[in-house]
Amino acid sequence: MHLRKLGPFQVSAIGLGCMNLSHAYGAPVTAEQGERVLLSALDAGVTLFDTAALYGFGANEILVGRVLKPHRQKFTLASKCGMQGVDVNGDGKLLRVIDGRPQTIRKTCEDSLRRLQTDVIDLHYLHRWDKKVPVEDSVGALSDLVRKGHIRSIGLSEVSAATLRRAHAVHPIAAVQTEYSLWTRNPEIAVLDACKELGVAFVAFSPVARGFLCGQLQDVNTLDAKDIRRSMPRFAPDTYAANLKLLPAYQQVAQEVGCSPAQLALAWLLHRGEHIIPIPGTTSVAHLAEDLAAVDLRLSPVVMARLDALINQKNVVGSRYNAQGNSEVDTEDF
Repeated sequence: MHLRKLGPFQVSAIGLGCMNLSHAYGAPVTAEQGERVLLSALDAGVTLFDTAALYGFGANEILVGRVLKPHRQKFTLASKCGMQGVDVNGDGKLLRVIDGRPQTIRKTCEDSLRRLQTDVIDLHYLHRWDKKVPVEDSVGALSDLVRKGHIRSIGLSEVSAATLRRAHAVHPIAAVQTEYSLWTRNPEIAVLDACKELGVAFVAFSPVARGFLCGQLQDVNTLDAKDIRRSMPRFAPDTYAANLKLLPAYQQVAQEVGCSPAQLALAWLLHRGEHIIPIPGTTSVAHLAEDLAAVDLRLSPVVMARLDALINQKNVVGSRYNAQGNSEVDTEDF
């Protein structure tokens, strides 16, 4: 596996986003299947595993901790704080809450360490910037955790270049994690360049456009009732039908290159910059192997230019989040 720099770590050029083993895209897989995917990734050379307190309201961290604890020295462990499940109404039902207060960050880190069965988290992200709390205060709390040895490095998720610079002035930021793919180009406005300038890795989540670029989801009405894509404007039936028109030409390029559509999407990201690390998620060992093979693809400047023109912010229909989701992130928008 090719390696890329992430803060003080050298990690596999493609990591594993663990979220959908427990969260977001319908019913979670069985514990046995989750274990198969995690161990297969480790065996294949993946050394960056990404989870969060939010995913499955702790269930994903528990899975990752249980399965990977015996192999802890072989990989870089990333998790996230600042957005988690909270029993807001005292009825035992957990609701997603964004909370970047220092005392909450400290408590969330303690909980994550316990669930992950580890003494230290290698990379701890602020999952969302809580706009009621200065980012300097949240990052200050994370820097205290670095000094105490509970975490090794700090990351930010879904932030603008301006917020990254403010945070970086408090404590060096190792990574920024934001959605990035051919159909979500927002990082190209400012964050990618800011990361490169500051020596910050850019970790790209949803690198195959939440499955769109795989070309297998033709009818969004088949999505599970609890699939988060049902709330995303790009996956509304009429909007998605318009976006599907972009796929045939894209699939033709994949055929010419001699790879799958998913591999083409990942290879495009890897070619966009040496500081970019995609973290696709999957529940399938076969799809995992397919994704990881993208590191060996070489795309010519001509192919890169064709892809840039085929799918971009000018021809993709719909916002990536609904109004609430857009209000919660700090990313630049076209």
